[in-house]
Amino acid sequence: MKNIIDYYEQFDEWGRLDRQPIEFMVNWHYIRKYLPASGEILDNGAGPGKYAMELAKNHYKVTLADLTPSSVEIAQKKAVELNLVDQFDGFYAADARDLSMFCDEHFHASLMLGPMYHLQKEKDRKQAIRELHRVTKLNGIVYVAFMPRVRFVFNCLRNAEHWKPNDNMDSIKQFNHSGCFNHADNGRFTGAYFFNIEEIQPFMEDAGFETIQLIGSNVGADITDENWNYWRNKGDQEEVIQLLIEKATDPYLLGTSAHLLYIGKKL
Repeated sequence: MKNIIDYYEQFDEWGRLDRQPIEFMVNWHYIRKYLPASGEILDNGAGPGKYAMELAKNHYKVTLADLTPSSVEIAQKKAVELNLVDQFDGFYAADARDLSMFCDEHFHASLMLGPMYHLQKEKDRKQAIRELHRVTKLNGIVYVAFMPRVRFVFNCLRNAEHWKPNDNMDSIKQFNHSGCFNHADNGRFTGAYFFNIEEIQPFMEDAGFETIQLIGSNVGADITDENWNYWRNKGDQEEVIQLLIEKATDPYLLGTSAHLLYIGKKL
């Protein structure tokens, strides 16, 4: 996990969501749609806490955990800056595979928007989901982010030099089979795992969840700044955003999104 921590130590995740606001807006729309009216929420793999702060602003009691210590420190500072400290039950540097600091069935809802990106071994993926299931209350809602394999295949085909060693067809075919990606260049996004879309729902259901919805968090990712300027100048930006929120649920578009959000209920 050291290479993953090293990557996130220097990566601006808060800034990424500011630069790509559609993903945050789409996710937040569907997170709010299914949240209980109040309760204890776990944001596991929270990074610097973009979603956790929003939950705190909406008067939920939030517990934040992330693998990268510096991200947890940033989240703590953000909570202070935004005067939200009283809404937090704690900030933890923790591995999603071991949430032993939390009691069974403690949280009314749990987010895990990141750990599944980096667990390349099946036993580790299953362990992280078991822990999520354990700490969530019966009938509690979970939100789990995944990366679809097919989208990354096409990313590699379009920008091969950017995604070494997937700059040749042998490597791309091997990746398409395994779903595992380890960047050849130091300091780049690495140690990653991408799911086949059709595997996500059974994977979660086998772990004891009932599927509510699977959405594409950023089905509008290919809309360029120039495109946005056009719609902004026409005064139609909000209508475009609403259309993307609606289209996020279209199963035929899931493979166009770099990130997917699974929403389920603990059985």
